Amino acid sequence: MDKESYIFNKFKNSLNGDDGAVVGKCVYSKDLFVEGVHFRREWMSLTQIATKSMLVNISDAIAMNAVPKYALLGVSLPKDISVGEIDELTNGFLKIAREYGVQIIGGDTISDEKIVISITIISKTKNPIYRKGASNGDLLAFTGNLGDVKKEFEILENGGKISNDSKFYIPNLKDKFFYKVAKFINAAMDISDGLSKDLSRLLKVNSLGFKPLLKLSKDELCSGEEYEILFAFKPKFKDKILKIACKTNTKITIFGQCVELDENTKFINKCKEHHF
Repeated sequence: MDKESYIFNKFKNSLNGDDGAVVGKCVYSKDLFVEGVHFRREWMSLTQIATKSMLVNISDAIAMNAVPKYALLGVSLPKDISVGEIDELTNGFLKIAREYGVQIIGGDTISDEKIVISITIISKTKNPIYRKGASNGDLLAFTGNLGDVKKEFEILENGGKISNDSKFYIPNLKDKFFYKVAKFINAAMDISDGLSKDLSRLLKVNSLGFKPLLKLSKDELCSGEEYEILFAFKPKFKDKILKIACKTNTKITIFGQCVELDENTKFINKCKEHHF
């Protein structure tokens, strides 16, 4: 059983099921960042943990063409954590909040055996981009390079070390590109669970099939926590999108096309699931 979908369906309504919930001109999004699931303390400093937890939440807002404005922060911390370590965490939160113009307006703290971070981002948008909106004939693309995070994760699991500026530690969000290109985009989402899984979600919500235009590697398809953007657009906007990508120094890869759904075009995710 897909327990994630089972839980989602218990609360299903017209507002949820996307990277965020659009209510009026605001977008509300939330992600958890949990020790032992999303990070290990022997791999990351407390500043890196806080930095990444903020960035992965802001990523959802960007993928919906929303500008993050406010954050609610919930944190569980071990009883033996020191004041200096708390400063490391808060400095990480505040650094990213300042960088993206976000004000932390409240939240909660509790004591626990491990670090759990829950962040709600409140964003503003005039033109939200949803997962639903793609149509037959649309081209499919993603920003940046995929696959490196999976490789870096495997290095860490095998006791190795990776660069401090690795995307595993600091996701490289594409806000400057996406805000400029949003008017040409029909559907989008951030790539948090791997391109294959997230592509299957986007196609399913639009009742579309998939035609590959490139052969992608297993690393590119299955690498989670990339926080690049998957998006669909009409072919007539290709040149305009490529021009904006060039101006913002953003690599994009056009890898497929949306087609009518049938038994031959149905896309099936064959990568390991990241959820229970």
